Amino acid sequence: MRPNDPPQPLATLMVATCNVLNLANPGRMFYDNQEPYTQAEFDRKLTWLGERFRALNADVLAVQEVWDEAAFKGALSRSGLRYDFVAVPGAENSPTQAGAQGTPRVGLATRLKVEALQSFAEFPPGFQVQVPDIGAHTRFERPPLVATLRMKHGQPLNVLTAHLKSKRPKFLQDAQGNPLEDRDDRKVMALASLRSLIMRGAEAMALRCLVIDILHRTSMPLVVMGDFNDTPDSVSTQLICATNDIAYDRTARDVALFNAYELQGDAALKKDVAYSHIHQGMPSVLDQILVSEEFLPHGRNSVGDVRRVDYFNDHLHEGHDRSRSDHGFVRALLRLRTGNIAPASPPPQPSQP
Repeated sequence: MRPNDPPQPLATLMVATCNVLNLANPGRMFYDNQEPYTQAEFDRKLTWLGERFRALNADVLAVQEVWDEAAFKGALSRSGLRYDFVAVPGAENSPTQAGAQGTPRVGLATRLKVEALQSFAEFPPGFQVQVPDIGAHTRFERPPLVATLRMKHGQPLNVLTAHLKSKRPKFLQDAQGNPLEDRDDRKVMALASLRSLIMRGAEAMALRCLVIDILHRTSMPLVVMGDFNDTPDSVSTQLICATNDIAYDRTARDVALFNAYELQGDAALKKDVAYSHIHQGMPSVLDQILVSEEFLPHGRNSVGDVRRVDYFNDHLHEGHDRSRSDHGFVRALLRLRTGNIAPASPPPQPSQP
């Protein structure tokens, strides 16, 4: 817009990310070391999640740790809210597929029109990373999901949902899950923690490649949400965002990501309640919402801004109960101009190296 142009009306968009903590059907074994949910536990979990989803009231709801798509749909039903599109690729329930296997999946529920949806499991060719004693890390443990959406006034945007490798030490085990290392050996513990770090870093790198492919030479806004299993200032998160590159390469802004919390319009809203996880008594932000330069209020390609970011984390102080999540939920109120709508196109395939 030129300085003398009249202001354009803004449409609002509420987005939220939720790690729902092993959302699985009752009686279904999801990890060998955890008992399946009883029907009573399952009902409590769905009711609790439904209440939280209703409070969030998001237009786009990104979720992580879903074993059964049917369970996610059940929680949404208990919210009393209407979502026209719900998907958890890899966790579908049908006569031929009994939900996710091995690891839980990420999913999406939205009121917006969905024009494209794609799950990315493999790293780009040539971007594999060697992990000590394991070998090449070539794919995401929990494949990220990219959706191309269109708002009612016509504005298209891409939404990416991700869940990166946790910090839990990666010990060696055989095909039956039996340990192959002495887990009480502190040096073995250090090596196992390094394996997790390398795997999370490799996934961050692969996610960065995906972000570049989506943003390169386009003006379509991108929102990235999920559980990064690391803080906003960590090496892995900064690898995904690449905002530091802007200091010496102004063109890097085109493919950079920005923390929505830092962009929200009212500085008075930034209080010491911004955490989404508590580990050994220490609060931290692991669940994040990142946005492309189109949400910078005075950016060259700006089409909107970040009005507010909220953290729903009171339940983290209510004691351990697996019917609740061990992560806080993060919600952002975004605003987009209703004029000068860019044409939509599906997210591109990852480029070759």
